[in-house]
Amino acid sequence: MISTGLFFENLRIALSSIRSNLLRTILTIFIIAFGIMALVGILTAIDSIKSSISNQFASMGANSFSIVNRDSRVKIGGRTRPNFYRSIEYREAMAFKEDFTFPAQVSISTFASQTSTVKYKSEKTNPNIPVIGSDENYLFLSGYEIDKGRNFNPNEILSNAHVVIIGSGLVKEVFAKNEDPIDKIISIGSGKYKIIGILKEKGSSFGSTGDDLCILPITNVRQYFSSPNMNFRISVLPQNSTLLNAAVNEAEGVFRVVRKLRSIEESNFSVETSDNLANLLIKNIRYVTMAATIIGIITLFGAAIGLMNIMLVSVTERTREIGIRKAIGAKSSIIRRQFLYESILIGQLGGFFGIILGILIGNVVSMLTNGIFIIPWFWIISGVVLCFIVGLVSGLFPAIKASKLDPIISLRYE
Repeated sequence: MISTGLFFENLRIALSSIRSNLLRTILTIFIIAFGIMALVGILTAIDSIKSSISNQFASMGANSFSIVNRDSRVKIGGRTRPNFYRSIEYREAMAFKEDFTFPAQVSISTFASQTSTVKYKSEKTNPNIPVIGSDENYLFLSGYEIDKGRNFNPNEILSNAHVVIIGSGLVKEVFAKNEDPIDKIISIGSGKYKIIGILKEKGSSFGSTGDDLCILPITNVRQYFSSPNMNFRISVLPQNSTLLNAAVNEAEGVFRVVRKLRSIEESNFSVETSDNLANLLIKNIRYVTMAATIIGIITLFGAAIGLMNIMLVSVTERTREIGIRKAIGAKSSIIRRQFLYESILIGQLGGFFGIILGILIGNVVSMLTNGIFIIPWFWIISGVVLCFIVGLVSGLFPAIKASKLDPIISLRYE
C-alpha cells in the first residue's frame, strides 16, 4: 500500500521532470491531445446531431403516427420488382376519419405539387415550392406553429376557400422588408390566394427547407391541383401518449375495413411512427461513430508509441540520477512508480487539453448544422480512461527498465 506522502513525493518528482524537459513534454501532450480531440470532437458532433434529430421528430409529434401508401417495391431473389399498391383515396381517408372513434386527433393531407411558383406583384420564386393540401388539424400534428394570422377554419375547408398559409421563407422571398403579408393576394400556379397565416420558422433539416411552402385547404387542392391517383396521408395523434400502440392497432384495423381487406390479405398500406423514422436515421449514423472511434484509437496508438519513446529517452538521460537515488536507499518499486507517474501525468494533461478542444470543435460543428450545445459526459470519462491506459502502457516498459538499472553502473554513466 502506497502512503499519501510517498504518492505526493512521486508526483512532485514527476512534475519536476516534466518542467525540466518542457518542449519535449509539450510535443507529447499535443500528440495525445490531438487523438483525444479527434475522438471527442467527432463523437460530440455526432451526439449533438442525434439529439437534434430526436428533437426535430419530437416537434413533428413523437407520439403521432401516419397511415401512408405502401412502398411499391418488393425484393424477389435479390432483385427488386414492382408490386403496385393503389393510392389512398380521399373518400377512404374521410371514411377513416369518421369511423375512427379512438380518442385522438386525425388530419388528412396530400402533396399537391413540389414544383410550384409563387408570385406577388413583380416578385416570384423559383419553381420549387411545395404545395400541401390539408385540413384544420394538419398544423398541430405536423409540428408547425402560426407566427402571424390564423389557421384554417372548418368553413374554409368545406367551401374550397382560396386562402393560404405560407412559410416564413416565402415572406423573405416575395415581400419587401417590413411589409405585412397578411391579407395580401399571391399567385400559386394559375390560382390566386389570400394569405391568412404565416408559419413560425423551422429551419432546414435533412436536406430540405421547411420554411418555403404553401398550405392550402385540402378541398381546394382536390379541385384545382387534381391529378390521377392522387395519394392522401392520414396523421393521427392520440390524446394520451401512453395509448400510442393501442391507437396504432385500432387504426390499422379500422383502415383495413375501409380498404375492404379480407383477414387473410396483407395490409396494402403502411403505418409509420415518428420515433421509428428517427431511430432509423440514428441507426445509420452509428457507422460514422464507428469510423470516428477507429480514427481516434489509431491516433492514440501513435501517441502511445511517441510517449513510450520519450520515456525511454528520459530513462537514458536520467541514468545517473537513478543511480544516485538507488545509492541513497530508493527501492526499485519507488523508481518504477516515479516513471509511471510521469507517464500517466503526461497522458492526463494531453487528455485534458484534448477533451476541452474536442468539446469546443464538436459543438462548433453542431451549431453549423443547427444542432444543440452538449457536454458529452460519456466521452469525457472515456477520454480520461483512455489517456490513463495510454500513459500506463507507454510508461510501463521504461519504468521497468529504469527500476532494473544497476546503481554502480548508473553512477558511472556519463
